[in-house]
This record gives sequence, structure tokens and C-alpha cells, in this order.
Amino acid sequence: MSSIVTITFNPCIDKSSAVEALLPDKKLRCAAFKNEAGGGGINVAKALKRLGSNDLSAIYLAGGYTGIILNSLLQKEGIRSKVIDTGVDTRENIMITDKATNLQYRFITPGDPIREFHWQQCLMAVEDMTDCKYLVVSGSMQAGYPASIFEQAAAIAKQKGAKLIIDIPGETLKTYAVRDAYLLKPNLNELSVLSGKEELHGSQIADAAKEIISKNISEVVVVSMGAAGALLVTKDIIEQFMAPPVKRKSTVGAGDSMVAGITMYLSANKNIKEAVRFGVACGTAATMNEGTQLCNLTDVEKLYNLMNKYRN
Repeated sequence: MSSIVTITFNPCIDKSSAVEALLPDKKLRCAAFKNEAGGGGINVAKALKRLGSNDLSAIYLAGGYTGIILNSLLQKEGIRSKVIDTGVDTRENIMITDKATNLQYRFITPGDPIREFHWQQCLMAVEDMTDCKYLVVSGSMQAGYPASIFEQAAAIAKQKGAKLIIDIPGETLKTYAVRDAYLLKPNLNELSVLSGKEELHGSQIADAAKEIISKNISEVVVVSMGAAGALLVTKDIIEQFMAPPVKRKSTVGAGDSMVAGITMYLSANKNIKEAVRFGVACGTAATMNEGTQLCNLTDVEKLYNLMNKYRN
């Protein structure tokens, strides 16, 4: 029984460390790798947990020895999970910080192709969830999924009286048919890819979001814009929510934290404007942490209160 259910089609273990300087052809000494459960939906679930939400479940596909490690990491987070065992090793990503430049290098693996039996089990697990109000599908996807996977997810959500929230890469949005979602959260680059343009500026951003809505892809579009916050677009609303100025250490997990904040407030029956404002606070809070860390409640509350103080 969970009001928020997240799906991660292509989870991973994020392994992060740091070196004094990133140099070619040399043995680089680094600290022991820190392992964290990763992948879009899993990160959303982790952020929700850190924001104080306990009414959630995470569905994901994992396998092999690395899958066992992933399961253990999520158990330590205290997140209720439903694991679809693929029998194939879960992918690993590596993030290295160069201390000399403070730049972060991310090495992302694609994940092995998925079998039909396993993605069908994933959707069946959603059907078995009771009291689901929000279904969040987030993160990358490996080969093997049908073009209709999101339409099937939307149909299940509708059948259960739940709202579908989607946050997937721009190229994935172009590859897979997406219809009848409640909320879509692309970043500015992903929205550009989806609209078929190299870049979007000014009113073009809202126009591109409006086009998504007119095609019944999603009722609501929230465009994450980094330091500029987020743009909320619905049939009747176009409003930008500026992010408070902070010292940014890493952008990893900012989008997932934003989705978590929006979903948490929507599930608490807040209106969409309040939900996006809280989501921007969560996304901004995540940038204040190093590596693959997500937002924490203390930072979020400070930023959200600051945003409310200076709201229009």
C-alpha cells in the first residue's frame, strides 16, 4: 500500500571517488569508492525518503552480484521495494572528481538489453500496487522495451486512478510513444531534442511545452532550467520559479530531487504551483552537496522558506 510508486527500468550502482589530478597514462591513487543505489526512479524514491515520505514503493529490475549489492543498499535506505530479477548483472556507473579543477567526470554504462518477460513483470508489479496515487517513471532505458511501454504504463495508471509522472532522457522521449501522462519533466536540452531544435530561448520554451500539451503527451510540463529554476506550463499557466542562489557543488541528482519534491507535494494535495516551488527548492538543495548525494530536508526547508519570502 503506497501512494507513490516509482519505476526504474535501468537502475545502477553509482560508484564515486576523487583523485588529486586526472592525468593520462599514470596510476592515479584514489579513495575507496562510495557505492550508492542509482537510476532515476530509485533516486526519486531516495529523495522522497529523505524528505520524510514513508508512503512509497520502488519497483526496479536488477540481477547478478551487482543486483544483490543494489538491493542491500536500498534496504539500508529503508525503502519498500519490489525487485524484478533479470538474472543479468546490474550496470555500474563511475564518477570521478578531479580535486585540482573540481571538475567531475561521469562514465555511464548502457545496461544489458531487457527481455520481454521482465518488463512485463515490472508492469504487473504496478498493477498489484494498491492505493497508488502517483506513478513516477524516471531514468534511462536499455534496449528491449516496446515503443508502447509508456502508453501501457499510462493505461495502468488510469485504471488505478493514479497520475503518471515521467522524467526520461530527451532521445528516449523521441523513441517511445508517450501519451496521457499527467506531468512531464524535461530539462531545457531534453525539451530542445523533443521539439527538434538545437536550442530554445525565451518564449520558445513555453511554446515547445505548449505543443507537448496540445499533442496530449502530458497535461503539465515542468522544464528544469538549472540555476534559472523551472518553468511550469499547463493549458492555463505559464510561470517561472527562480532557484535561490547557492554555492553549487554538483548537479547530479538535482532533477530527481525536483521530481521527488513535486510528487511529494502533489500527493499531499498541494496545488501544482506550490508543488513546483517545493520541487525547485529540492532540486537546488541537491546542488549544494558533493558527488551523487541528493537533497536533504534541512536545506530544502531553508530554501523553500526563502522562496516563499520573496514570492510574487
